[in-house]
Amino acid sequence: MTGTAAKAGGPKAAGPVIFVDDDPDLRRATAQMLKLAGFEVQAFEGAPAALDALGDEFAGPVVSDIRMPRMSGLELFERVRAIDPEIPVILVTGHADVDLAVQAVKDGVYDFIAKPFDAARLAGTVARAAEKRRLVLENRRLREAAAGVGEDMSLVGETLSIVRLRDTIRQVADAAVDVLVLGETGSGKEVVASLLHRWSGRRGNFVALNCGALPESVLESELFGHEVGAFTGAAKRRIGRIEHANGGTLFLDEIESCPPAIQVKLLRVLETREVEPLGTNERRRLDLRVVAATKADLGDPAARGGFRVDLYYRLNAVTLRIPPLRERRGDAGLLFALFARRAAERFGRSVPAITPAIRRRLEGYDWPGNVRELIHYADRVTLGLDLEADRAAAPAGAEPPAGTLPELVERYEAGLIRDALARHHGDVRPTIEALGVPRKTFYDKLRRYGIVRADYGADAAEEAARG
Repeated sequence: MTGTAAKAGGPKAAGPVIFVDDDPDLRRATAQMLKLAGFEVQAFEGAPAALDALGDEFAGPVVSDIRMPRMSGLELFERVRAIDPEIPVILVTGHADVDLAVQAVKDGVYDFIAKPFDAARLAGTVARAAEKRRLVLENRRLREAAAGVGEDMSLVGETLSIVRLRDTIRQVADAAVDVLVLGETGSGKEVVASLLHRWSGRRGNFVALNCGALPESVLESELFGHEVGAFTGAAKRRIGRIEHANGGTLFLDEIESCPPAIQVKLLRVLETREVEPLGTNERRRLDLRVVAATKADLGDPAARGGFRVDLYYRLNAVTLRIPPLRERRGDAGLLFALFARRAAERFGRSVPAITPAIRRRLEGYDWPGNVRELIHYADRVTLGLDLEADRAAAPAGAEPPAGTLPELVERYEAGLIRDALARHHGDVRPTIEALGVPRKTFYDKLRRYGIVRADYGADAAEEAARG
């Protein structure tokens, strides 16, 4: 071994390493060097003892000399591969064994180090192998966790904020109170409302309506229903969403978008638990819970705008805030694994592993479109359409991503559009200015690539109006 531990300069990546060498001086010196580089070293003079300490959950690499009595490093590699083929094995070899080591790499050995080896190279190789092993175990854990998840996908997570939210939903689910859900675009507001309904034990329908997606005249009819002849074109009696939710739960998304006249009528429904369809003076009694959702903090007068304060106070008997994904980045890996597994089933593809590039994206990106944006990202990765991850993951001099030139150009263009939308939170004007394309061209490309502006914070009412 050349150099010193102090000069190794290897990444300080703490984690276990098994080191096997029958030379006591070399074993002691190498173990000390790896410890100084941040590793938890288990040193053994022979392969049998090392195997006794090894299981398929071992979280690091194995470093072994090739030539040892009783069991060689090559034999140890075969035994390790039988335990878990994804445990990285690094072989230390003398000059005469280099050909053997090269063949071993072709057979699945992670790497080999020739004697006398440089401390910095060994530390760096072990650090990369340890990172690979960590990713393998992380992918396994996330896949197992994702496989055990039911249908409540958006509220999956282990961070304190999402655990508290789930606990609160369970506590208030069977209480006879209306609920206001506060959350950003794509954070899972309808999932929260659906869970409140399901866990409440209410036997009626779960009825959802986006108040920001319909004009006032249509919204009023959708909510309250109408009798025949109530207005021009009302040829049939219609049961409104409020009455249809009798015995169940009415979910009103984007409640802040309700016109003032509708707000007055909604307030009356909440206070009397009665509904009066258009075209009749008949009042019908209701047994329903109302869950309203909003992007705006209606408790803030500046954010509330024209929303009635009495309606706000009537709705917020309980307020549930959904943390945006950027506040619970620790859950992004599990969510990605879940959505990628679902995407693989849907598209008939293999489940993608979380690579270092994907992990950097999951941990470092703000996700303005929250869980909905993460779902689309998982779809793209599963389909092999995430060119940014391809570029980040590719080492210098590597082969370019697979695909024809037109396919690669389309993938690159779609990635630029998504990045621009994310930077400008789905706002069209600054996005098309940054991209330098006409508005019609921009919308044509959104349709072509299946990009939804709402995933990046675009106003849903504008999206619906645009059609």
